[in-house]
Amino acid sequence: MIKSFQLTGGTLCAVERLDAEVMLFSNPDAAERDLLHSHFKLDEHALASALDPDEVSRIEFHPDNLFLIWKRPDNYSGADSLGFQVSSCGLLFSPGRLLVIATDDAPLNGLGKRQALNTPLDVLLDLLFNNIHHYLGHLKVIKLIARELQQKFNASMQNQHLIQMFNLSESLIYYINAIHSNGAVLTRLRNHAQKQCFSAEAIDLIDDLIIENNQCYKQAEIYSTVFSGLIDARGNLMNNSMNNLLRKLTLINVVFLPLNLIASIGGMSEFSMMTAGMPWWVSYPLLLSAMMLGAGAMVVGLKRLAK
Repeated sequence: MIKSFQLTGGTLCAVERLDAEVMLFSNPDAAERDLLHSHFKLDEHALASALDPDEVSRIEFHPDNLFLIWKRPDNYSGADSLGFQVSSCGLLFSPGRLLVIATDDAPLNGLGKRQALNTPLDVLLDLLFNNIHHYLGHLKVIKLIARELQQKFNASMQNQHLIQMFNLSESLIYYINAIHSNGAVLTRLRNHAQKQCFSAEAIDLIDDLIIENNQCYKQAEIYSTVFSGLIDARGNLMNNSMNNLLRKLTLINVVFLPLNLIASIGGMSEFSMMTAGMPWWVSYPLLLSAMMLGAGAMVVGLKRLAK
């Protein structure tokens, strides 16, 4: 699907033409791919990279334009898996036009709230700034979910909560990789802007983007380190709880196995023969008392061994 926008009054206004200043190609079909090849001179490799979620961020400089592969966070769905994913989008920028190639129309959502959009460069920088803040928003959500999972884990210690913590930790690894590669793109874009004599305002904004991206990277890195420690601690705690449970079950078995043996002997006819000269209401209570004394002695002995 193709969406075209014209910059009017500092905002994006939808238009119906193929020579607009800003164009969004959302999950392009075969005809739209042919248009990108023929009209905008975008090669097949660049187009495939823009739609590949595993592609690494990069920037390519050409005589008339520059092409960016940018890693962006996907919208959080709130599913049971608690996984946060990243995807790629392609940005073909020239002084008079910006093409955005993505799997959905989310990249252009929320633009123009921070500053007026008067040129395609303004749209490009605002898009990058919006994506960095999208990462920061997701990191806050991950922190809140981690606290909630910690409380649930302390209450029940179910495997489901531990698996969800693993999913969050894995998402943070993807975020760290994506944010780090985006930082390399911003650094190269800053050098290119200085060589091409971009406006001082644009260069200052790119510097702000680099600082924001570095802070986002550090925050994700700290969360990942904390999560790794929490997962190890929770796993050890779960193992310790399981070991204590097995220890108690073993103690019960050790105590009752000899008692079962004594009870089996007492239930045979030989016991009645051995106590034939003694009333049953005396012999059997004596047997039960002996069993209780033996059980108590075994419990005390096992507790001393466990210390």
